[in-house]
Amino acid sequence: MEGQDREALARRLVDTYSDQLLRLAYSLLNNVPDAQDVCQEALLKRLDHAPIFESREHERAWLIRVTINLCKNLRRSPWRTRTVGLDTVAEQAAFQPEEGGVLEEVQQLPAKYREVLVLYYYMGYDTNEIADILGSRAEAVRARMSRARQKLRLGLEVQGYGKLSR
Repeated sequence: MEGQDREALARRLVDTYSDQLLRLAYSLLNNVPDAQDVCQEALLKRLDHAPIFESREHERAWLIRVTINLCKNLRRSPWRTRTVGLDTVAEQAAFQPEEGGVLEEVQQLPAKYREVLVLYYYMGYDTNEIADILGSRAEAVRARMSRARQKLRLGLEVQGYGKLSR
């Protein structure tokens, strides 16, 4: 790919996907700098490998899958489990969930529940599409969504939102 074509592609990728990927990564990692690194790495993978996509939606799904995998890899890395992040000793990051809010409760859920909630409610995928992205069955995604909602409901009730209706 020529330099100008590569630069145009890079601009399009950043303009089109960076905000969504950053928010997805943040929702899975709860850490702004790590989310920024993952977002950048996902976009660079797209630039470097340049797979052929059937549509922009196919490209978006590929980038989301790559972002989720990078987040999982980062959470599993020995470096992350043996170090203390600067965010524990520095000021709070630029954006944090509102204290006592729904987003804060979502951030408290285990990653496997957060990812389905984010893909469904924020990214707008249905359960069949989420199953394709995560490489699992639609029934498993729906079960995980149900468990995630139950955990979220319980957490919100504990926070003082009262008994939440189904």
